[in-house]
Amino acid sequence: MFVLVAMKDLVEVKPWKFAEDRVDTVSSELNKKLANKVIHDVGLCISLYDITLLGDAMVFPGKGSCHVKVEFRFIVLRPFVDEVVLGEVRSCSSEGVNVSMGFDKKGSMFDDIFIPADYLPNPSRFDREENMWIWEYPTEEGASADLCIYNGEQIRFRVIGETFVDCTPSTPELAGATGAAAAAVMSEESRSPYSLTGSISEAGLGLLSWWES
Repeated sequence: MFVLVAMKDLVEVKPWKFAEDRVDTVSSELNKKLANKVIHDVGLCISLYDITLLGDAMVFPGKGSCHVKVEFRFIVLRPFVDEVVLGEVRSCSSEGVNVSMGFDKKGSMFDDIFIPADYLPNPSRFDREENMWIWEYPTEEGASADLCIYNGEQIRFRVIGETFVDCTPSTPELAGATGAAAAAVMSEESRSPYSLTGSISEAGLGLLSWWES
């Protein structure tokens, strides 16, 4: 679920931080810049792991700050396709189930996980009054037992896909668009830069409570 990614950057150190330990200062700046940010085709950056190379400080003309070339490794959240992971049911809709996944002791959550209705156990139905999905689990007697997907419950799912969206700011031409063109731009920019698609259609997947009882 987590990978180490080697990166390079040029880190700016402000003058009032010159007296501080350079490694600590650079580490703090890297975490401030990258933590909880999505890098396209890389994943969700979590935290700095280590610094592998700290270059000499450079001062550019007209600048009071110094700049340090640094090579480092960052912990990145990027579950691989077919990996089975744990999450928490955030909400349900007629389209499927929204899931969150915690990734640190501070309680930080990654919310952009969706399990489409087609990848729920079969047969399942959506209860519009309770706003929940119900798996009609077949029993040995030939009847069925209703196993509900409740908000806040822990859920085990398989990652079946990932999507990266380039969310760079639109060009001035697009920013001035109107009508259908403007709606298309707004729709694209409102999408999550990184999202996962999951499935619970296999035995052993779904709410943990289903398999404990």
